[in-house]
Amino acid sequence: MYNDAEYARPAANERYEVFMLGPHEWVPNHPRLPVVIYRHALRADSGDLAAAFEILFERNDWPLQWRDGIFDYHHFHATAHEVLGVVSGVAEVIVGGPGGRVVRIAAGDALLLPAGTGHCLQSFAGYFQVVAGYPAGQQWDIRREALSPEEYAAMQALPFPPRDPLDGTHGPVVEHWLHGA
Repeated sequence: MYNDAEYARPAANERYEVFMLGPHEWVPNHPRLPVVIYRHALRADSGDLAAAFEILFERNDWPLQWRDGIFDYHHFHATAHEVLGVVSGVAEVIVGGPGGRVVRIAAGDALLLPAGTGHCLQSFAGYFQVVAGYPAGQQWDIRREALSPEEYAAMQALPFPPRDPLDGTHGPVVEHWLHGA
């Protein structure tokens, strides 16, 4: 069973990397919402990280939809924002589309991708696995081509919950998404 004390987390101001991405080739990225990397969101050595991430995501209205790896081809989701909790292994992920920014994520980290953000698994070590949550009511798609103007407008208008997937009423969604949108 998940125990908040068992999965102790560092102070919020020491945990987030927040950055914007411009459009890149056929990958739109999001024009107003930043990507967030939660470093050491959960302690990597503290038991069942999959269950712990799932509980956090559910509690904060980002219900879990699957457990697996990250596709090794460039893609994005136009119909849902996505949060990925790393439950095992280490990986380098290209964020932003072909030629984009390479980020290293490891067990205990989480990656928050606004709709339209390209991502692709570049390499991994160990048994790399993530759990994925999406805002309640949103269903992810897989896009590998440019959006039409209508699809792009719908992506920009996609709602997001008022709660951060990890920190609830605090954290990057509240600070950077709600106040920046």
